Amino acid sequence: MSGKLLRIGFIGGGKMAQAMAKGFISAGLTKPETIISSSHPSDLASLKAFKDLGAESVTENIPVVQKSQIVIVSVKPHIVPIALGDLKDANIDDDKLYLSVAMGVTIKQLEQILPKGSRVIRVMPNTPALVQSGASVFVKGNAATEGDTTITKKLLQSIGTCEEVSEGMMDAVTALSGSGPAYVYLFIEALADGGVKMGLPRDLAYRLAAQTVLGGGKMVRDTKTHPGVLKDDVTSPGGSTATGIHFLEERAFRGTVMGAIEAATKRCKEVAASSH
Repeated sequence: MSGKLLRIGFIGGGKMAQAMAKGFISAGLTKPETIISSSHPSDLASLKAFKDLGAESVTENIPVVQKSQIVIVSVKPHIVPIALGDLKDANIDDDKLYLSVAMGVTIKQLEQILPKGSRVIRVMPNTPALVQSGASVFVKGNAATEGDTTITKKLLQSIGTCEEVSEGMMDAVTALSGSGPAYVYLFIEALADGGVKMGLPRDLAYRLAAQTVLGGGKMVRDTKTHPGVLKDDVTSPGGSTATGIHFLEERAFRGTVMGAIEAATKRCKEVAASSH
């Protein structure tokens, strides 16, 4: 696969598929004309999104697999058996790598649904992949090769960071980095609303809030300094930051966020159990 544009197919053309496709194109790993995506005929928005991208957009799954080297399964968990079930009887060669981003669908389940011996890697990306700032993890299936691991890392690193984890971590990863952008957007909105309440123009408040969150994340990542130390660096004795932190701690800010991760992890486990 190295040295050539990758032929990538998406079974399911929703927001995550669109983010990944745009990220791969931006990184130069593929072009719109080497991408194909399938969506349900009623999902006009997803079909249009891939057409607007310049990719092929179809309503059947088998052509996606036949035309692709790498097949990214990005449908909702309960749809996976339906979407992949007819591949066993189709005329498809076995030189395919399947990457699944379906929440809660295990490697074992995927290998049972797909043709025997299929090379499978389970992936959890997140939507900031669209701006090449994603946080992704993956788990390698039984038949996947070191070459498959290499190409998966190349794809995921092109749209952000990438870590290999054990499958037992996937529900917590989904709750943290998969769902995490939604929590961050909520926090940015709240920061900006606070600024507006205190007299800032809304556009300025959103720009400052977004840049503040971006900068804080980069400080933790790039300096490798404990966030508590960085927090202390901003917190002067008797100052406004200390007063704001006290207000947050009185209202269980950290405990509330931790509880959100716990609740989301439990929900992931429930989804996985219901798909068995």
